[in-house]
Amino acid sequence: MRIERIDTFPLFYKLSAPYGDANGFKSYRTCYLIRVTTASGLTGWGECMDWLPLLDAGFKKRIIPYLIGKQATDRLRLAGVIKKWHQRAAAAVSMALTEITAKKSGLSVCDLWGGKLRERIPVYASFQSYSDRTDWINHSIQLIEKSVRNGFDTVKLKVGGRPFSEDLAHIQAFQKMSEQNIRFIMDANQSYDLAAARRWERFAHDWCNLLWFEEPMPFDDLAEYRRLRSLFSVPIAGGENMKGAKQFLPLLLEHALDIIQPDVMHGYGTDDFQSVLQLARHFRKRVSPHSYDGTLSRLYAAFGQACLSPWTKMDGEDIEPLEWDAMENPFTQIVHVQVKDGQLHVPEKIEVDTELVKAHLWDGTSYR
Repeated sequence: MRIERIDTFPLFYKLSAPYGDANGFKSYRTCYLIRVTTASGLTGWGECMDWLPLLDAGFKKRIIPYLIGKQATDRLRLAGVIKKWHQRAAAAVSMALTEITAKKSGLSVCDLWGGKLRERIPVYASFQSYSDRTDWINHSIQLIEKSVRNGFDTVKLKVGGRPFSEDLAHIQAFQKMSEQNIRFIMDANQSYDLAAARRWERFAHDWCNLLWFEEPMPFDDLAEYRRLRSLFSVPIAGGENMKGAKQFLPLLLEHALDIIQPDVMHGYGTDDFQSVLQLARHFRKRVSPHSYDGTLSRLYAAFGQACLSPWTKMDGEDIEPLEWDAMENPFTQIVHVQVKDGQLHVPEKIEVDTELVKAHLWDGTSYR
């Protein structure tokens, strides 16, 4: 199980038109994949996100030389060292070594994590609602209608990047189009203060199809989150940028959130991600992993949800849904998964479309 080779695949795609959220517009999408190969021929894939020149230099000059010759089964120690250099790189290495360990054992990743409790995971279509078009609301509604026709019954919409009146008009247009039969999530990307976030309560308490309000405020004042949670009639969710179980613990101890949202790429690896999922259940909290930025990481999020105990004993309640990037992004299809009628079928093995990877390799030039 000695690591013999590591291949890197920096990927870049220029968008046909910019789109974004309250943090601004995206004009391109990137992804950084690695493939670890052992002396026995076993391979495992990992994924991370950051500025491509930084990741490429870090892997080629430091991380790969460190890993060559090490034992692939020594996942915790290796990821523990790499996270001191680059936390997201550690997550990618952890994914790759998890896959190799599962293959060596003759198991799936879910088997390695205790076995599936369910074969399918609900997913919601996640939108970057804003564009540079003057008719951005109509454009957004058209994208939502397309996803609904493709079988999605839940969507995520962005707020906080436009004046409140515009965001409200967007949500009301969606409600009119869907006749409030499509469930939705509002995501503010930490744009509001408490007073601004509370403005939504006037409308939210009448929206029975609103699942949760995501990251309405920054996380530097948990008392404000506790207060908003006590005043709001729908669940409050967040935590996509938290780094590991240690950072989630204060949120849970302070009862600041109803739903936590770890991202396997934003933590320290697959094992730490599993720890966060279990921590949520220990505190009797729901968990809907953030999985917008990656395709391989979304699959690991699905593995985690497939093995996670139910959040309730109530009949008819499914496992919490996962995020599915519904915007222009060819990287969504890099890992083969089946999504039908808003349900992701959890596969037994990881299959990467290497031809698609080759087609979008970054040429090393400017992002422009």
